[in-house]
Amino acid sequence: MKLRVDRDVLAEAVTWAARSLPQRPPMPVLSGLMLEADVQGTVTLASFDYEVSAKVELAAEVSEAGKVLVSGRLLADISKSLPSAPVELETNGSKVEVTCGSSHFTLMTMPVDEYPALPELPAASGIVDSAVFAEAVSQVTMATSRDDTLPILTGVRVEIEGEKMTLLATDRYRLAVRELTWRPSRPDLSAVALVRGRTLSDVAKTLGGDVTVALSENGGRELIGFSSAGRQSTSLLVDGDYPKVRSLFPESVPIFAVVATAQLLEAVRRVALVAERNTPIRFKFSQGNLTLEAGAGDDAQASEAVESTLHGEDISVGFNPSFIIEGLGALGADFVRFSFTTPMKPVVISGQKAAEGEDDIGYRYLIMPIRI
Repeated sequence: MKLRVDRDVLAEAVTWAARSLPQRPPMPVLSGLMLEADVQGTVTLASFDYEVSAKVELAAEVSEAGKVLVSGRLLADISKSLPSAPVELETNGSKVEVTCGSSHFTLMTMPVDEYPALPELPAASGIVDSAVFAEAVSQVTMATSRDDTLPILTGVRVEIEGEKMTLLATDRYRLAVRELTWRPSRPDLSAVALVRGRTLSDVAKTLGGDVTVALSENGGRELIGFSSAGRQSTSLLVDGDYPKVRSLFPESVPIFAVVATAQLLEAVRRVALVAERNTPIRFKFSQGNLTLEAGAGDDAQASEAVESTLHGEDISVGFNPSFIIEGLGALGADFVRFSFTTPMKPVVISGQKAAEGEDDIGYRYLIMPIRI
């Protein structure tokens, strides 16, 4: 193999393809990045760890076609550090020579025949705008569990019914739900998939334009794929039954309050400075006023009041500082609505475009209060 390629093009493609390489690969070859060049001038870079695959194509001047497997992380580090000049890659026996200006690197290759074949991308299920998709994914993935001993809760449940796609995630202490519109391959499409949160987040942040979503229909939708502009990624779905969390949303809310989101978020961040680990911030809602308090006794204390509109009786609730800050930051609306039943029942947080009016129900964040 012998090729010449723009340094920035190579660095971007290698970094993207190598992003999902395992930290502790069960087999040495799974730490590798596969490079394949054809005489038509297309170079394909691919990675695969039996769960997640990534493949990207780029244009290059190819003198000799070929295929080679090298350390993905090392090549990524090298390509990002190269000077701004064309890069030449050439195989030399069991090595790959990388030359860029006066810089020269020699990488050892790994056996190509031991590398697993990448899974085929399933047939397209529909298309979603990348900006809308990225926003929705960021709003729900923050609520996924970080505990790998509960793999089901590390995933995002993707529900598809025709033109509506719903993303849902929970870590048992909070629940985030976002609905969005997409373009399905057929109007009666109905599907459910549980996708790893980290994988979904990586894909959403790195794909642009229109993103094609592809779900496998072989015996239970065990594979999901994403593709856009010469990049494609697949992931095995998470096995297991997702908890029936939709029942947590109350059918009616006798009490609700509306507050300006930006003003409240700034106040919460200030008050949270004195909140010890796992201690709540107290939200005291009264007519026309919301008082935030943190700290007690001989500890540091803070309080701040912001204007709010309350419908119903006064209520006091405690929230985990990090959870409430993340929820408010994800809203993307000028006003936030808190919907209550009782002080110790889950609280539903949603966005509103105005102080008065209907909820913008595209995104809902349910959080379990902490006993004060």
